[in-house]
Amino acid sequence: MMTNVDIAGSSDPFFREYTSQAAILKYTKATAGYGISYLLDHDYKEIYLEGLNALSPEVKRRGIRMLEFGCGGGMNIVHLMSVLSQTDIKVEAAVGTDFSPVLIEGARREAKNYLADKERKKLSFHVALNETIVSDLAEGMKTDPAKLANSFHFLFGVNTFRYCHRANKEMECAEDLFKLLAPGGVCVNIDMNDKFPFFRSNVKRKFGADRVAAEECYIPSLAEYTEPFKRAGFEILRSDNVVWIPHSSGKPMAHLLAALSPILSTVASSRATRSLVIARKPLA
Repeated sequence: MMTNVDIAGSSDPFFREYTSQAAILKYTKATAGYGISYLLDHDYKEIYLEGLNALSPEVKRRGIRMLEFGCGGGMNIVHLMSVLSQTDIKVEAAVGTDFSPVLIEGARREAKNYLADKERKKLSFHVALNETIVSDLAEGMKTDPAKLANSFHFLFGVNTFRYCHRANKEMECAEDLFKLLAPGGVCVNIDMNDKFPFFRSNVKRKFGADRVAAEECYIPSLAEYTEPFKRAGFEILRSDNVVWIPHSSGKPMAHLLAALSPILSTVASSRATRSLVIARKPLA
């Protein structure tokens, strides 16, 4: 029987790209490059901890359930699991989802390579589309979708929500994320900023991309990233442009941009590489 993921991916260029073996090299830590490793240890780590600190002390003490949507090769959630093992935030369970079976297999290997047994046993990965994440995750976990409602305390996604916008499915994704979160739970969304001038997609658009390429290169504005979360019922805790270090940066460039970040954020904050939305599900 074909799943939602099979049907959606059968003719999609992004499905073909992210299910190729080459995707493993780009979206796993050992081969992804210095820039993303630096961000995982610094900027992204600080953002995740900001979101986690918006949770109640009781939840953090008792143990959080967290999920990364669009987890790719697992770099972010594996790294965060390792970081939290050294804090007073207890993790009860963690889940990563992605529409690419190839990347999900890569994520499982990533966890095996980088996590101690204690943390790895808490982490599972499942194939799921962002815009149908509740039903796809329920299928992968062999459970009733209703049982997933209100079951997570912390959700996050990096460079993945824009694909829902491109498919005009951003509300479906935001609503499903809202369903998954327990009251008081927090969702962090980090994605490409349309005002950062040096993304390859911006260059393609600037120099006359055809209609199909323009659709494939579309990057939402910060307001467009934020709006679906508002409409789904979230309380917006932060909506901002952040991060000056591209994922592809080498070591010298990453450290130079890190040193310049405070100045750049003061004089040109809207031009940072990423758009950030931190949203919370109301308690009532």
